[in-house]
Amino acid sequence: MRCLFLGYRSNKTKLISFLKKKGFSVKQTDQKIDLRATNYDLIISFGYRKIIKKNVLRKLKRPIINLHMSYLPYNRGSHPSFWSFYNNTTKGISIHEVNELIDAGPIIYQKKINFKINKNKDLTFKQAYKRSFKELEKLFINKFEKIRFYNYQTKKNLIEKGSFQKIKDLPKGLKDFNVSIHSFIKKKS
Repeated sequence: MRCLFLGYRSNKTKLISFLKKKGFSVKQTDQKIDLRATNYDLIISFGYRKIIKKNVLRKLKRPIINLHMSYLPYNRGSHPSFWSFYNNTTKGISIHEVNELIDAGPIIYQKKINFKINKNKDLTFKQAYKRSFKELEKLFINKFEKIRFYNYQTKKNLIEKGSFQKIKDLPKGLKDFNVSIHSFIKKKS
């Protein structure tokens, strides 16, 4: 089985080595894909920052699986973990099928995450990102056999009830993500 892994490299995520251990021949890229992607049995997107064209999506053997660090439909787009705190939306992770809209495909699996920022006032955006990242890898690994064999039910991604942000939408006062969530959000109020 051939897998195309879009986004993070093996030094960033353990999912590439996991897929290899499951018997997949894995090619990783963060470059734009074209119709050659139709040669793969499975395509996983995790940390991929390119828009996939409709003509490519239509020709694939099955939908691309995207791993997203928010509880969709909230915080589609860029820096989803940050926006879940900033916009005070449900925090969590999602695995969904890719369609022609950004982070809007049918949802396969989700998990809510409680960060308890009122108890843990020193928690930074960077630490929350790392926890979400690990939780997302864990969810993918736990559900992989169902994903692999296309043995799952999807639910509609109600994007009209959610939100979408771009990189340029980040607040001007945010210098880096290694700042306390509690204090940054308190200043916003």
